[in-house]
Amino acid sequence: MFWRPVTNLLTTASRRSISVKHILHGSPEAQQAGEIDLQQHSKLVGRGKYVHGFEFHCVKPDKTQEYKQAAEKYYTGLIRDPNLHVKLSGSWETLVGQQDTFLHILEYENYGGYDKTVQLVKNSKHFKEYEAMLPYINSRSLQLNQEFAFLPTAPPHAQGGIFELRTYQLIPGTLLAWEHAWRKGIDARRKFVAPVGAWFSQIGRLHQVHHMWQYPNLESRKETREKAWQIDGWAETVDKTSQLAKYMDSFILSPLSYSPLK
Repeated sequence: MFWRPVTNLLTTASRRSISVKHILHGSPEAQQAGEIDLQQHSKLVGRGKYVHGFEFHCVKPDKTQEYKQAAEKYYTGLIRDPNLHVKLSGSWETLVGQQDTFLHILEYENYGGYDKTVQLVKNSKHFKEYEAMLPYINSRSLQLNQEFAFLPTAPPHAQGGIFELRTYQLIPGTLLAWEHAWRKGIDARRKFVAPVGAWFSQIGRLHQVHHMWQYPNLESRKETREKAWQIDGWAETVDKTSQLAKYMDSFILSPLSYSPLK
């Protein structure tokens, strides 16, 4: 199974982080071994029960209302179909960040469930509803992510306010070290706000991690983050994780009316 004691993760993280950095600059055989090692990192830190598909749609600025109507019909149709075995974690529109961009997070029953759902959709009325969205979209991307084992995605709720999605592009080979540092510091943030979820990429843009938070408003976000800096451990966590990232992004999101998380 994927579960191991935290103490084992500590020693394994430091050894493997160093070994992977050297392996990836070696021979093709060594590079292949390094990729296998990275997959083992995923098993150590991930909750393997589900796969989460992050669907990003960049919409034509003058077609956002038409897109929202088409997207609601498509995504609510998916989750109402019991044969698909897929759940919608949430649907959001970007307020701050890449404008006219929408994020939909779908939950599949592992990769086998993803394959099955995709095939069923292609041969159903849902595919026509998906195609009805396309005229309003400039570009789209799909990334398959896995949950961090210590932080499952929050269940549906309606607390109101805004969401923040933070995305980090990690240096290859540092996932386990990032997870360990962040796990140690997350309790400081939990004292003031409950995280919505945390994921790392498996297919699509690789070496990315995401975590999501919910706040009443931007002023509350500012106050909450300032309070976290006063707790022992959070400053150290930020310092360590930032050293493992090439760059990072923050997006402020507003949930759509049909989003289970809102």
